[in-house]
Amino acid sequence: MQQAHTKFGSIQILAQRACRGLLLCALSLASSVAVAAPLQAQWSFRLLPGDAQLQAHPGMDAWKPATVPGGVHTDLMAAGLIADPYVGAAEARLQWIGLGDWEYRARFDVDAATLARLHAELRFDGLDTFAEVRLNGQPLLKADNAHRTWRARVDGRLRAQGNELQIVFRSPIRTLLPQVQAMPHKIAGNYPSPYGDEPKDAMVGNFVRKPAYHFGWDWGPRYVTAGVWRQVHLDSWDQQRITDLAVRTEALDADQARLNVMLQVEQADSAATAQVVIDVRDPDGKPVAQVTRAIALQPGENSVSLPLQIDKPRRWWPVGYGAQDRYTVQARLGDGKQEALESSIRIGLRSVQLQRDEDKDGGQGFGFVINGVPVFAKGANVIPFDAFPARVTRERLRRDLQAARDANMNMLRNWGGGYYEDDDFFDIADELGLLVWQDFMFGGGMQPGYDPAFRANVVAEARDNIRRLRHHPSIVLWCGNNEEETAWKDWGHGKTLKEADPVFAEKVWQGYVDLFGTDLRKVVAEESLGVPYWSSSPSNDLDSKANDSRRGDKHYWEVWGNPALPPTAYLKETPRFMSEYGLQAWPQLSTVDAFATADEQRIDGPVIEAHQKFLAGKGNERLLHYIEMEFGTPRNFADFVYLSQMMQAEGIELAALHHRASRPYTMGSLYWQLNDVWPGASWSSVDYYGNWKALNFHARRFFAEVAVAALRDEGSTRVSLLNDGADAVQAQWRVRVLDFDGRPLQQQHKAIRLPGGSATEVARFSDAALLQGADPHRTVAVFELLRGDTLIAQRLVYFTAAKQQALQSAQLHSALRAEGDHYLLELRADALVRGIWIGFDKANASVEDNAFDLLPGQTRTLVVRSTAPLSTLRTALHLQTLGDTLQSRPVASQDNASVERIH
Repeated sequence: MQQAHTKFGSIQILAQRACRGLLLCALSLASSVAVAAPLQAQWSFRLLPGDAQLQAHPGMDAWKPATVPGGVHTDLMAAGLIADPYVGAAEARLQWIGLGDWEYRARFDVDAATLARLHAELRFDGLDTFAEVRLNGQPLLKADNAHRTWRARVDGRLRAQGNELQIVFRSPIRTLLPQVQAMPHKIAGNYPSPYGDEPKDAMVGNFVRKPAYHFGWDWGPRYVTAGVWRQVHLDSWDQQRITDLAVRTEALDADQARLNVMLQVEQADSAATAQVVIDVRDPDGKPVAQVTRAIALQPGENSVSLPLQIDKPRRWWPVGYGAQDRYTVQARLGDGKQEALESSIRIGLRSVQLQRDEDKDGGQGFGFVINGVPVFAKGANVIPFDAFPARVTRERLRRDLQAARDANMNMLRNWGGGYYEDDDFFDIADELGLLVWQDFMFGGGMQPGYDPAFRANVVAEARDNIRRLRHHPSIVLWCGNNEEETAWKDWGHGKTLKEADPVFAEKVWQGYVDLFGTDLRKVVAEESLGVPYWSSSPSNDLDSKANDSRRGDKHYWEVWGNPALPPTAYLKETPRFMSEYGLQAWPQLSTVDAFATADEQRIDGPVIEAHQKFLAGKGNERLLHYIEMEFGTPRNFADFVYLSQMMQAEGIELAALHHRASRPYTMGSLYWQLNDVWPGASWSSVDYYGNWKALNFHARRFFAEVAVAALRDEGSTRVSLLNDGADAVQAQWRVRVLDFDGRPLQQQHKAIRLPGGSATEVARFSDAALLQGADPHRTVAVFELLRGDTLIAQRLVYFTAAKQQALQSAQLHSALRAEGDHYLLELRADALVRGIWIGFDKANASVEDNAFDLLPGQTRTLVVRSTAPLSTLRTALHLQTLGDTLQSRPVASQDNASVERIH
């Protein structure tokens, strides 16, 4: 979090830890607004008296304690009025909450120093969503956008004791449904409710500025929330306040940074003069620049711009390309008579360009250039971290973002169906060197952009959030929306509406162009300090075809989606930048145990289906389809979970390595998705509790700086060597062909020089050339890159599906011992062992690597960290392999019957 100080008499800034998880706390501290603290109040809540939901839920109109920031679902749970919404199949019976009107009340006192100041303002960082606010019985404001900051002047309206703030939250469904139902022809929505709380042909989600995922998605529950989801502040000041501080980079290279420091100052009723001093400190805290200027302030808002330069700047780089250095810029404003106002922000010096070079054949590239260096984007999409965002902590954000960096990712895409993340998210991304592709909060379907009031609301939302976040060097793109253009052009949304009402259809499309082609583009140009804009993902920025492999970014869902092609189809799709693709998997059994009992863990059981949101609970059929392609039918639910993770990891690895091998034609690979919103089946590589699926371990290997892309398809293996580093790599590449018992069949090797930032194809082999008559069911080709005798990258290629291979069971031996402050797990393979998964049951232990293969005779020693004693870990240790899983076929069980019933 950026550091800042403000001084207004007796007002004090609370410690940084008091601001954890608050949307604007960092901005408040950095903008010299006089902040005593987040509003210190006693909060309570109730279902609004007279609400229709009281008939089925009597007594809910009694006041109960509330937590702010928070929401009605978490407050109801804390009060013991509902059970945990994540456990069992609770979702259906909790939909009434989203149909109710809820009232929150805050009672608070105000100190004498605050009352003595000339000006005061209540600032609401997040009201969800249709809110009517009253202070001491008088109307204060009406809000209609959960993504905006709402402010109301309260000069002269506060009293020393007994202030009461009342906020009524109207149900967004009940508020908007009448006008949506009255539309002769509807615009397309996202996911219809299966619970009857909203008609399937009149969805309201696209008409309200509220996180779209609250209405349900194919990886998370439908919980239509309400409440004060971010902090409330009471700000007060006298003559001036600094309302904004920003730094624009005008020119930047290794020798010099030319900057423009921009200050916004609000002046009270009379004109005044003041002195502004700007100080810049380098990443080590050393002063490197200062500029001073006397300024004249007129009543109202004043803009001040001060140029400065830094010699030999230390630039901010994405991870893998350099250091994540950041500078502190401090502004002081004073008149020489009283203590100066102070404000500071932490910035990174970097340039960003979205490179879109035209090809000779009519294609057009899409790639990010940071500080003049083309960056191949490796990473994943990020969804919200919880259905109830107020309970997302900085620690949880760090956990999952660290998992991304540990998997050698350098970019995350903040998907548009959630909410704009807290400053904590971006501060951690800055620190870790993770580039951020930031969507505006539009998740799909179509918006009423033809409504000027709706567009004006969105523009205010965009300006709020860009100004809050623009000092973060990690943000390298602002994108208008997720999938709205391709939905209109490719999914039938536009065609259906044109057939029903061509005049209205043209109005809807023009509204889309006005909002995403003009309005948001203009706001980004004005406010983003040079970060580029892109109108939709996927798109070619409103140029004809929306989801084009030859131009712009691409979402590819023919694998997993419709027509559910095999993972090898990834190898036939070569985009300019792949911003979405994915395969599902279930989280590990300890995560499933958190919401389902052992008896409930059946593939077609109601609780399991409730936590499988794809195809409204029937997504396990699709998942089983992909498992059976490669592995055959699982014998029980535990094997279903394990095989789903192996399938997901191996499939995404094919795609990611293909994208990297296609550099520079392809310049990005972001799989769907990094994280989870709740515990359940999804496309994530890190589950809700932070456990890595097999995919995240594989990602650490296939996104490594140097890697081998040996990709087999239709009887031929193409071998490319990848080097994302800046420096060339001198090495040798080798191919060995072995049988599953370790007998060598052939070997060849060659010296190679891999230039920095390159993908080099070195060979193509037919199956016949590699096998030379060997049995394909018991043979493996090993492709390796070595520096001297040191193995730096490896990839194994198999010639048949795993279910057809002669894999043996009981070929893996283990020994666990203590060493210093950790444990060592030694694994030895008698024959080829595929898909090793190391688990410790319910013991809390982490292992440095997982989900890998061992060649015949190979030994690996892994570090295990745990506070549990050695005896406990030895008992808990569980090793699963494909040989053990596929060769063990017990008699039919209840779980087997569950699998059969799916068919």
